[in-house]
Amino acid sequence: MAEYIYLLSKDAVIIKPPKKSSMLLRMVVLMFAMTFGVYICTICRQQISSLSKVTIKNIQVIDEPSNTADHSVFHVPKLHYPNPESFSREECVDNPVRYFAIVSTQRSGSGWFETLLNSHVNVSSNGEIFSVLDRRRNVSAIIETLDRVYNLDWFSSASKNECSAAVGFKWMLNQGVMEHHEEIVEYLNRRGVSLIFLFRRNLLRRMVSLLANSYDKYAKLLNGTHKSHVHTTEEAETLSQFKPIVNSTLLISDLRQAEILVAKALEYYNTTRHMVVYYEDLVKDSKKLEEVQEFLRLPVMELRSRQVKIHKGPLSELIKNWEDVNKTLYGTEYENYLRVDY
Repeated sequence: MAEYIYLLSKDAVIIKPPKKSSMLLRMVVLMFAMTFGVYICTICRQQISSLSKVTIKNIQVIDEPSNTADHSVFHVPKLHYPNPESFSREECVDNPVRYFAIVSTQRSGSGWFETLLNSHVNVSSNGEIFSVLDRRRNVSAIIETLDRVYNLDWFSSASKNECSAAVGFKWMLNQGVMEHHEEIVEYLNRRGVSLIFLFRRNLLRRMVSLLANSYDKYAKLLNGTHKSHVHTTEEAETLSQFKPIVNSTLLISDLRQAEILVAKALEYYNTTRHMVVYYEDLVKDSKKLEEVQEFLRLPVMELRSRQVKIHKGPLSELIKNWEDVNKTLYGTEYENYLRVDY
């Protein structure tokens, strides 16, 4: 190898060996960096994978248990033997009762669904009890109201308290169920209350129904009387004549917010015993009502309702600014809402 010669003076010569090449050191550093990078990537992938699994587990929907499902506390609704303060159950004192609540959003078919359930001889569903603000002013008021319902001390036009096999009510997502979800989940699980989530897939049709119902609160199209639900085709036709204008500028944002609300509700209450039902499925498939009855462990019966659907037919005939709405949703993730006829 060549050597470097330094001449310091006329009589002195220093011979200095060459610097060792840094190539080997660079290769060592590069190999270490690559190895460490692979290690970090592996750890990150494992953490992301674990997080994904936890998230999916946390928001899973507990559907109707199959016939082969184990008889764990989580899958089989608890039996209760209420001792009401306001009356005596007499000959029904030994008849067990199961507790439930219908959790939904306005104009999603919950009123119709509840009348179907109440047509069952063994079901007592007491309506939208938390529509009264004072009953949900805080968690204590909510718990007190729930106790009255499930102790059979709540009376409504739908009550069949003495010999009911299933007792419940209808609870909208904007009536305290989201704000106090932690305390309510603890109560539901402690008392063994089953939840039936009822939602509507076509959120655009729900929006049309909301707008029309809001308008009728002031217009009172039925002889000066506001009705959210009707029982004759003539009444339905009168109400459906009003065509609301949908705010196309905020439409996609409003639809997305509605989706987020439903997703949060399912996430908050994923540890309860529950099933999810969609309005469109109930309309198309009568078997869905049988699944609900089996979920509540009721003898299966044919359920009926006197309510008549108000808004029928294509949305193009129900929305005043249809062209704007169609243009706004066409080509988006919500395009299918334009065509579904339920």
